[in-house]
Amino acid sequence: MMLALIDIESGNLRSVENALRAAGCDDLVVTADPATIAGADRIILPGVGAFGVCTANLRKVDGLEAALREAALTKARPFLGICVGMQLMAGVGEEMGLHEGLGWMDGHVRPLDPADPAAKVPHMGWNDVTPDHAHPIVEPGEAYFLHSYAYAGADVIATTDHAGPVTAAIGCDNLLGVQFHPEKSQRYGLALLERFLAWRP
Repeated sequence: MMLALIDIESGNLRSVENALRAAGCDDLVVTADPATIAGADRIILPGVGAFGVCTANLRKVDGLEAALREAALTKARPFLGICVGMQLMAGVGEEMGLHEGLGWMDGHVRPLDPADPAAKVPHMGWNDVTPDHAHPIVEPGEAYFLHSYAYAGADVIATTDHAGPVTAAIGCDNLLGVQFHPEKSQRYGLALLERFLAWRP
């Protein structure tokens, strides 16, 4: 069961790869090759940095967006977006101007705007993950967050609190996105990755 870890030159790839191997993933390919991605059994799209940079990097690889769509939407392979990789699943992101996302979820990525001015942006550090309902992958616990923008829209499955509710995870069918970093979330993160590797949506 081959897992494609997508390289769009903006993800914490080595840390995610190490965490996946620790979680038991033996067949893993770090790639941006559309043919490899289209044939993958499951896919992870990590992202670190700005929404605009990540979308530009993704779209500069000819055929990459189409391959992701084929694997995740047409073939319904299990898909996990991490941090900005989750945000890219939305329709639009506002970081570094307005940018079109993948449009897989009916959502918009906007700047964090905590109700309490004492709450710092970026939101950085450990915080609770509170599922809105039972989900086979996302369980209650503590995870590591680092972000200045947040998803708002449909298919939210878990939130965290940063002077108000903030989306921690989104999901629908075989698609899953988490705002936090499983690869930095120690036991909680490794357990989530283990569940993802065994997931049969």
